Amino acid sequence: MKTSSPRTGRKQHATIREVAEMAGVSQMTVSRVLNRRESVKESTREKVEEAIQALNYRPNLLARSLAGGKSLFIGLIFNNPSNNYLGELLVGTLNRCREAGHHLVIEDFSTTARDKEIDALIERISGAGLDGVIVAPPISEDEAILSKLRQAGLKTVLIAPREPPANGVSVSIDDVAAADRITQYLIDHGHKRIAFVIGATDQSSSRRRYRGFDLAMARNGLSVDDNLVQQGDYTYRSGMLAGEHFFSLPDPPTAVFASNDDMAAGVLAAAQRHGLKVPDNVSIVGFDDTAIASAMWPQLTTVRQPIAEMGYQAVNLLARILSESEAKASERNLVLDVALVERDTVRRR
Repeated sequence: MKTSSPRTGRKQHATIREVAEMAGVSQMTVSRVLNRRESVKESTREKVEEAIQALNYRPNLLARSLAGGKSLFIGLIFNNPSNNYLGELLVGTLNRCREAGHHLVIEDFSTTARDKEIDALIERISGAGLDGVIVAPPISEDEAILSKLRQAGLKTVLIAPREPPANGVSVSIDDVAAADRITQYLIDHGHKRIAFVIGATDQSSSRRRYRGFDLAMARNGLSVDDNLVQQGDYTYRSGMLAGEHFFSLPDPPTAVFASNDDMAAGVLAAAQRHGLKVPDNVSIVGFDDTAIASAMWPQLTTVRQPIAEMGYQAVNLLARILSESEAKASERNLVLDVALVERDTVRRR
């Protein structure tokens, strides 16, 4: 059911009061059903859900609860090939939103029809009543989208942007230093013939991680064999294809650094297909320390990128810039620490 506005003549969506009246319950009961509270009887829940469907009711994101206006509606825009990365990011973002009483609206921008779809994306976000937006990589590097978000006047926090924005807000890590560190770890374990799998071409983290690898190799007087560098795209399959190439060479590498855990898992599968034991015949390291790193066997030695913490802190930053006129410069672009996680895929030579 829709009613017409006397002022504009446009049809208005049904209200929560109309839902309550049709279901014969209070508005508070409707709210409990919408928020999935367990205190509602199943028969009552069914009546409310039937009324919602009959009236085509949609909750009004602009309405604020009794939290004094402190409850924020936050958007998260993403398009990332790694489900493991996204899972970690969502955990951190949702946890902080739950703690603070904020609401998260998720927008997947997995599209190829760019110009048309960018405008549609901005229109959806602008019309959703969001207080601000968190932008995940690689969209956090997409200037076409970022410029339109700015034009729409939307406050944004970027996760892992190409560069810390001079007048913006971001959360990131030092990819170069982290990749340098784990490459040095392989070298310290006696490896000299080290292969590298590059990440997605549309993400600057791929180039930064390769740079860290290259710096460590050069510092130790080791050359980088072009045959031991393969382009991936941060997916399991691309890692497996890279591994197939490496382990088919007459002189295969003794170690492989894949620049995310999904690709490292693919490299490990390729090694096993070639009858190689990890780490006895070849050592493998990854990057991120997502769930797959400890779920695979043997468990993966990797760099722990605090992905969940990045999502958590992005919510904090957004809340801060929305509540303050100007955040301190040191607090606008956070760089979080990483850790090297030693498990079972590296052996000393």
